[in-house]
Amino acid sequence: MGICLSTKSPPRKNHSKRVTNQSTASVNSNSSNRWSRVRSFSGKREKFDDAMIHEHAVAAALLFQQHQQQNGGVLPFDRSTSLRHLPGSANSKRYNPLPRSSSTRPRSLTDPLLPPQQLLNQDVNLDELETSHVVLVHGGGFGAWCWYKTIALLEECKFKVTAIDLTGSGIDLFDTNSIKSLSQYVTPLTDFLKNLTDGEKVILVGHDFGGSCISYAMELYPSKISKAVFIAASMLKSGQSTLDMFSQKENTNDLLRQAQKFIYTNGNNFPPTAIDLDKTLLKDLLFNHSPPKDVALASVSMRPIPFPPVLEKLSLSDSNYGSVRRFYIETPDDNSIPIALQQSMINESPPEKVFRLKGSDHSPFFSKPQALHKLLLEIAKIK
Repeated sequence: MGICLSTKSPPRKNHSKRVTNQSTASVNSNSSNRWSRVRSFSGKREKFDDAMIHEHAVAAALLFQQHQQQNGGVLPFDRSTSLRHLPGSANSKRYNPLPRSSSTRPRSLTDPLLPPQQLLNQDVNLDELETSHVVLVHGGGFGAWCWYKTIALLEECKFKVTAIDLTGSGIDLFDTNSIKSLSQYVTPLTDFLKNLTDGEKVILVGHDFGGSCISYAMELYPSKISKAVFIAASMLKSGQSTLDMFSQKENTNDLLRQAQKFIYTNGNNFPPTAIDLDKTLLKDLLFNHSPPKDVALASVSMRPIPFPPVLEKLSLSDSNYGSVRRFYIETPDDNSIPIALQQSMINESPPEKVFRLKGSDHSPFFSKPQALHKLLLEIAKIK
């Protein structure tokens, strides 16, 4: 979650390779087929339904056979859910193995013909990857809970996934208002990296303020990080704080300013200890394209953001932080960290490659989980 954002961006420099995710719409168009409902019936009802289904199937088969006999063995349906031109017919030259839909729009070769789970679970040879361990770091106010869709999708592909609850976040019981520094806030992440076995590497993924957190960890443990992925995240330069980065814009994000509620645990004469968000504005600010169920989950799960870490300036070196391969995923419909601000960070500190999630709000793990998953797989496979 950003602090006091604006939309004005400096002139664009083409330092990084940029990739637009083009298959998002086609993947999401079939997302409703991913899950099926299972219903339980009593013994009597089940037998009755089986009998009825059997009768209907027999009747349909007889009717179909009768139509075939009356029409010389050729299907009489010129158009129902698809348009068929069988080989050898007058229209055989127009025959296409990809049937046209009832809307008459020709199906694109890029349209998914497989169920979403088969489309997404691409063949990934884990032995060919430098690492198959992904560490997910949430943004300000979020917790490990926000990654539940991403965790499920990656684990289906046999990746090892660790989602971190930073101090005072998620189910971590520490009082957010008592956090004094960035190092204290990211202790669960740095402790995790510190305890990795010799030679073990991970892919660090940071969202929102989690970008500053993974940057801090990259400076401490560069040899344990294979790649770093910034998703709509703060990607700072050395000597810059998260607040500096957001405050450098002439125009501020009015929606964010309205949503912010500063908490002064030590009294109004002292700096804020944390920032909370107005729950009535969460959907418009963070989840403008996300499903209602996920918005409801966030509204009861989000916690205040500790303020001192937001003020802290990072010290990043080329030998440590600069040695880790960085990738950025843009979220163009983001109302929290606008795309102009994302691109400003990219221009000032170019990563190796930039990806774009079309139609994504600030929280792609909710609004575009399949497309995000596909990009994470692609980044993991980059050699």
